[in-house]
Amino acid sequence: MPDMPKIDASENNDLKSSSGGTKAKDTSKHPPMFEPVPAPFDPPTPGHYTYQAIDQAFKANMARLTNGISPAGLVEIQVQWLSHLMMSPGKQLELIEKAQRKLVRLMCHAMHAGPGADPCIEPLPIDKRFASSGWQKWPFNMMYQSFLLTQQWWHNATTDVDGVSEADEKVVSFIVRQMLDHMAPSNFIATNPDILKATIEQGGANLLTGIEHLTEDMQRTLAGKKPFGTENFQVGRDVAITPGKVVYRNHLIELIQYSPTTDDVYPEPILIVPAWIMKYYILDLSPHNSLVKYLVDQGHTVFMVSWRNPTSEDRNLGMEDYRQMGIMDAIDAISAIIPDQKIHSVGYCLGGTLLSIAASAMARDGDDRLASMTHLATQVDFTEAGELMLFISESEVSYLESMMWDQGFLDGYQMAGAFQILRSNDLIWSRLANEYLLGERQEMNDLMAWNADLTRMPYRMHSEYLRGLFLDNDLSVGRYMADGLPVNLADIRVPLFSVGTVRDHVAPWRSVYKLTVHPATEVTFVLTSGGHNAGIVSEPGHPHRSYQMSTKKVGDRYIDPDRWEQATPMQDGSWWPAWQKWLVSYSKDKVPSRKPANAKAGYAALCDAPGTYVLQN
Repeated sequence: MPDMPKIDASENNDLKSSSGGTKAKDTSKHPPMFEPVPAPFDPPTPGHYTYQAIDQAFKANMARLTNGISPAGLVEIQVQWLSHLMMSPGKQLELIEKAQRKLVRLMCHAMHAGPGADPCIEPLPIDKRFASSGWQKWPFNMMYQSFLLTQQWWHNATTDVDGVSEADEKVVSFIVRQMLDHMAPSNFIATNPDILKATIEQGGANLLTGIEHLTEDMQRTLAGKKPFGTENFQVGRDVAITPGKVVYRNHLIELIQYSPTTDDVYPEPILIVPAWIMKYYILDLSPHNSLVKYLVDQGHTVFMVSWRNPTSEDRNLGMEDYRQMGIMDAIDAISAIIPDQKIHSVGYCLGGTLLSIAASAMARDGDDRLASMTHLATQVDFTEAGELMLFISESEVSYLESMMWDQGFLDGYQMAGAFQILRSNDLIWSRLANEYLLGERQEMNDLMAWNADLTRMPYRMHSEYLRGLFLDNDLSVGRYMADGLPVNLADIRVPLFSVGTVRDHVAPWRSVYKLTVHPATEVTFVLTSGGHNAGIVSEPGHPHRSYQMSTKKVGDRYIDPDRWEQATPMQDGSWWPAWQKWLVSYSKDKVPSRKPANAKAGYAALCDAPGTYVLQN
């Protein structure tokens, strides 16, 4: 074997490391066999930053056309999948065999299909597209059966391909599923028996009505107006009407204290921190399903953070600003308004993640003002963050950063597009069929109206949480920085209550369940029916609600989520009363109720609830 060429270390003596400015390692005695040799320093060209700006501007404009989804990242993954599939002749033969078997299966079904005949393939339980009786008649039965078999074959083709990572398989499978759903027979007049029947019976009047609906929706979108029907749910008149006062305001939040409805209250106040990607009144909708009203009526003093809707001027607000101005300033205000009392803290979605960061920093610094912490559909470990991770990769985050760099924020409509794609059958294609082809408007409710009340996110904050939490998962491993120092979730000692929902596509319950690995405090976990929003807005008396609940005490052995689900008994009804009972168990005896604000402490009432920030568009 010939001698390895030696490298003169003097060539690289002027190279500086990225962390401290030390000289490059002398490699003359031990030439690198696997470690790459750094190239000599090459200063940027005079137009380097101009070229970078051109790239960012180009990507920003393209991102508006693609709803913020990076085509480069998707193409890269698809090419990788196809390359590995082409190098897997065994997988190809298996797919050919599966295609032949499905074709024979469909032909046999066609020969024996008749009234009462079982289908050769059943839709998934969540797939309601082919539920009507019209789909069981020829030729529509053959159409949807063929579609489902094709969908199943493509799932086989995009999964279990040697050399493709599980994460990339999920992306490819998701892309193919979206393409197939676009071509589903339920989306077209001639292949949907329900639409075809309505068109014949009404002489096409349903299509004319659908065109009117489409025209109105397009006009509203172009004018920046909210969807049809939302005018019946005005904030402060129809929703968010629980009485209270804004008792504190800074540039980022308004803090609302709600008026008591009982003579006596528990002494410990409750602070609720919603996610800043939503308006707070998801937890104060109509009086019958308001979590705020429920807590107040049970004798709790409730404070709510109402986030400001940022503009391009707020582009440099970061996660630390949200922690300090959003949570710590609120805690300081509550501690002054109701002195000498610890606080029950509640965080919803990313509000709970931020609350966990704040609580960890408080524990690190010896701040013991929290009495307990409750998570509602909250993740602190993002290794299994569900289908939302399909849109979060280095390519995707870089693409989003270019778009946000240009406008200073991520617009709510751009963010809503990604969530709609996750549930395209429910939120896109079913709407197309019902409203534009059948001509039937879906009745608006308070939850749907809230969902259409969109918010924005500042450039810096959104970039920091995507990278620090989703991409790098810094919080769960003790790398996340708050006030210049790392925080560790294991430092939290207050009792924890965590709620996951069965059909959550944003914060999958198995990911939420990871909080139960906490070694040093008691964790109560609840799994409730419903999705990310409807599972949380689950008032007593709501039909078809159930939950499972158990407590892991300090020193108890860990149980994985699947075994936990099998072993934990199911209970009918809402989880709210169980949580309220849990809060009471960590509260002291009741005291006379308090009116909102405390002028003597410097916190006079500024205005009535719901405040001004929630009204910002």
